[in-house]
Amino acid sequence: MLKFLAKSAVIALIVAFASSPAAMAAEAGRKHHVIFHVTDSDQIKWNQALNNAANLQKAVGKENIEVEVVVNGPGLDMMKFESPVGSRMKEAMNNGVSLLACAATMRAAKITEKDLYQGVKTVPGGVGQIMKRQEAGWTYIKI
Repeated sequence: MLKFLAKSAVIALIVAFASSPAAMAAEAGRKHHVIFHVTDSDQIKWNQALNNAANLQKAVGKENIEVEVVVNGPGLDMMKFESPVGSRMKEAMNNGVSLLACAATMRAAKITEKDLYQGVKTVPGGVGQIMKRQEAGWTYIKI
């Protein structure tokens, strides 16, 4: 009976701490990691991805979140220097969002780094980048 009461007391303390202001403060300071996946050259979808990234940064604080937008397939056209969402991409990058182009798609489409909007980085493979991030616990969002 004494063991049961001791276990119950420990469980009660754990539950009390989990909902305490100290626990909530610790969660609030947690670093979040989100990876957006864009495969479409639709300007509406691009604006949605960039809006979502900005909204997440506002919700948890830019210092508390790492955001990547990984692009492959037809979506790569929107990462070119003449992109209609160029100013939005620049704003996102200035706010700490990483824009990553799939080098495999670039090779297939004969796109060079010089063709990309300034500041866009490349990764060997977009899907490979997503896989690595998901394995590391990042949240995946497909746009």
